[in-house]
Amino acid sequence: MIIVVGIGADGMPGLSHAAKRELQRATVIYGSKRQLDLLDDTITTARHEWPSPMLPALQQLPADGPDIHVVASGDPLMHGIGGTLIRLFGTEKVTVLPQVSAVTLACARMGWNVHDTEVISLVTSALHTAIRRGGQAIVLSKDQTTPKELAGLLNENGRGDSEFSVLEQLGGRNERSRHGTANQWATETPSDIDDLNVIAIRYLPDERISSLSDDAFIHDGQITKHGIRAVTLAALAPRPGQRLWDVGAGSGSIAVEWCRSAPGCTAVAFERDERRRRNIERNATAFGVDVEVRAQAPDQFDHAATPATIFIGGGLTQPGLLDACLASLPTTGHLVANAVTVESEAALAQAYSQHGGELRRFQHYHGEPLGGFTGWSPQRPVTQWTLTKVTKVTKR
Repeated sequence: MIIVVGIGADGMPGLSHAAKRELQRATVIYGSKRQLDLLDDTITTARHEWPSPMLPALQQLPADGPDIHVVASGDPLMHGIGGTLIRLFGTEKVTVLPQVSAVTLACARMGWNVHDTEVISLVTSALHTAIRRGGQAIVLSKDQTTPKELAGLLNENGRGDSEFSVLEQLGGRNERSRHGTANQWATETPSDIDDLNVIAIRYLPDERISSLSDDAFIHDGQITKHGIRAVTLAALAPRPGQRLWDVGAGSGSIAVEWCRSAPGCTAVAFERDERRRRNIERNATAFGVDVEVRAQAPDQFDHAATPATIFIGGGLTQPGLLDACLASLPTTGHLVANAVTVESEAALAQAYSQHGGELRRFQHYHGEPLGGFTGWSPQRPVTQWTLTKVTKVTKR
């Protein structure tokens, strides 16, 4: 059995009697140097510091032998080692004794309800994944450099007015909280930030909307327009934690909207034009979403993480592209393709004839001045083919 004991910045005094008893009976204790240093002289057993990288060492723990103990920060199941160990060995071999998490302590200091607050970890995630267009979050820092770097990125992306608080050594004797704006922290960052810190952010201005306008994206005109983007997202039907391949991504608007639609959604965008790839990266950063950007499909399909859904927004007339997408789609996976030209529409009609699925056509109109009156101005019609892959794709 692996027993994981959460320990706060206050060390042994903050532990429950049950947690202290576990550590006192331990024959070996694993943890980071900082966590092991929090143990006092009443704990006399052997201590083993985690190597870097840590995952191989976790995989080799003797979970089937005598009990071993692990110390971890705060609540080990809050973006901590507890979840990793349970994933590796199962709930029957791992017991977790949590301490109050840094997130709970930070919310208490800020006067925020925990259930109203998003939790974002930058310990292993990219910095831009902590950018939001509104709301509030507790951000778990990687180290003392995170506050300045994140404040600077928020400032660069129009979030400089965001309320930005850095809380250090929460629950410990050297606890400290400092408040300001992202703009202030980006330009006047103190030099004495502790490595053990979290950041409380109220994102301003609050621009949370469910569907983004075309102007919200950096693009060169190659973008799935707002109305068609809405019906395309409905056809894609994202679910939490799913991954999208956005093929012929253009500005990446579909990939960005996919990632914003549900917790844990990620995307891989394939785009042959280098300038557009840079636009996709900038759009992903601006909205704090996880989009991996690759070059031309299907050349870049190899070693890309398996998708739950594939969207084809461009390149349908490229020989072999549609077949490569179908081959890369897992069983029960979903494919959605949009066409605006006669040639690409013909490719979808042929695919529908061969494989089935559903074929739709959308025509949107905008009201525009017509003399002293108003008339309808049509946008280009869009043909859309959708397919859910069964055991194998067969001809009808």
